[in-house]
Amino acid sequence: MPDHKTHAIQYLYQQALADKSKAELSFDLLLNKAVGIGDHSTGDFHDNLKEALDSLIDAEDRISLLKSRYPQNVQKTIK
Repeated sequence: MPDHKTHAIQYLYQQALADKSKAELSFDLLLNKAVGIGDHSTGDFHDNLKEALDSLIDAEDRISLLKSRYPQNVQKTIK
């Protein structure tokens, strides 16, 4: 059974992957399928784009840090 450190690192890593996916989806919707943008101001659109970018940067930074500092814990599979 994996130790608590591995569980904690895996939790943080999986959360960062989910956050990255969420940010990528936001970008895709905003840039390629912006059907609801007409209901919002240009300022809202810009704020949403910036928020998606900030989220993507944060998630990728967390993924990179966890992979570089705890590669043995990130690579383990938890059952």
